[in-house]
Amino acid sequence: MREMLFDSILSQDIAFFDEETVGDLTSRLGSDCQQVSRVIGNDLNLISRNLLQGVGALIYLLILSWPLGLCTMLTCGTLSTIMLVHGRYQKKAAKFAQEFTASANNVAQEAITLARTVRVYGTEKQEFKRYAKWLDKLYDVSFRQTMAYGGWSLSLNYLYHSTQVVAVLIGGIYIMSGKLTAEQLTKFTLYAEWLILSTWWIGDNWSSLMQSVGASEKVFRLMDLLPSRQLTSKGLRLQKLEGRIQYADVAFSYPSRPSVPILRRLNLTLHPNEVVAIVGLSGSGKSTIVNLLLQLYEPTNGQILIDGVPLNELDTRWFRERIGFVGQEPKLFRMDVSSNIRYGCPREVSHEEVEWAAKQAYAHDFIMSLPDGYNTIVDDALLSGGQKQRVAIARALLRDPAILVLDEATSALDAESEHYVKSVITEVSADKAGRTVIIIAHRLSTIQTADRIIVMENGSIVEDGKHSELIKQDGLYSRLARRQDDTLP
Repeated sequence: MREMLFDSILSQDIAFFDEETVGDLTSRLGSDCQQVSRVIGNDLNLISRNLLQGVGALIYLLILSWPLGLCTMLTCGTLSTIMLVHGRYQKKAAKFAQEFTASANNVAQEAITLARTVRVYGTEKQEFKRYAKWLDKLYDVSFRQTMAYGGWSLSLNYLYHSTQVVAVLIGGIYIMSGKLTAEQLTKFTLYAEWLILSTWWIGDNWSSLMQSVGASEKVFRLMDLLPSRQLTSKGLRLQKLEGRIQYADVAFSYPSRPSVPILRRLNLTLHPNEVVAIVGLSGSGKSTIVNLLLQLYEPTNGQILIDGVPLNELDTRWFRERIGFVGQEPKLFRMDVSSNIRYGCPREVSHEEVEWAAKQAYAHDFIMSLPDGYNTIVDDALLSGGQKQRVAIARALLRDPAILVLDEATSALDAESEHYVKSVITEVSADKAGRTVIIIAHRLSTIQTADRIIVMENGSIVEDGKHSELIKQDGLYSRLARRQDDTLP
């Protein structure tokens, strides 16, 4: 079940992860799946067994004495009514308990992940209070569940002993009138006890079942979600990806903010082997252009064409295999450096190729200084921002992509690594790299040699040209450049 749920989660669109929290999803994969497993492996089996035992005991009771059997049935009917009410309450309470647990897990995960920030700002007590708030709510629900179970058990004990007393009294009268023998009354008492106990056990199992159902509602809802169209559709595969990219009247708003337009009827064409830099103020839509190209989101209106073919008609996996992407905050998996560089590469690569990519990204020297070189286990906490960025660049170059996207890729680089990025731009400009390069830039010093510079403002293109041309226009780009003296000639 965990495998099915995990597969369903990974198959969702990126918009799904914008709305869900990591703590909530990990809680569903953990305790919620465990609850469901208990239902399948234990509760249903016990309910079936006790139900068969109870039905058998009831039939025998009616054969011995139907008036006494009806009296026992009345008791079991009352117990069943209480059981259903109690089970419904436990289902609702369990749903709240799992939600509170997921919220507490999310707070804990945030605090632990951002431990350095918490320590620097001295907010340990604040984070503890956030965590304790959800635990207090969880305690309240658990206390109510315990009280409800206590009421259920008390009702059962009362009805159980009352039935025994009534059965003995009525049975005694029947014995005196000759309608029943002492042996029959003894058998009746034993089978009545068996029937009531079976009802009791069914009630306990039913309560547990309802708790599991309440806790697992979101698990099944997540499993029922349809996978992303991109992962299920089999689209076109071009003989060769030239790298011509066209945005035709593209408009876009993020699903979480549908009323806020990010791109407004964008028209932009990128030619094969062209180096295009995209700059602008924060929120102007620079990174959104890349997100749409990577099919992390779908345009609200308009379409994107790749070599003249609509992007949504291409095989998504095939297309992504031909894109290299380096983001502003690259993430490393907890595995050795070599595996991190190989990650996502659609073909088998040798260690020599890994080293080549690392050297191209100016990562080889620092990798060799690690305790085990390329076999050193790393994660986000063990390398500096610049080192992680260079590993990410090596990962992208190893794919030998037809389209290379650098999204604020120089923001965390030192001077040497930034020099490499400039060299890449120069090589592509001279038609040596044979790929289309898109650079989302904040530091304008890295894009002066780009073939074109696109300037974005409020989701639209306001300037388009080379560095020298845009400087002379005295527009937005020129103002941005003046803020960074090193970009001026």
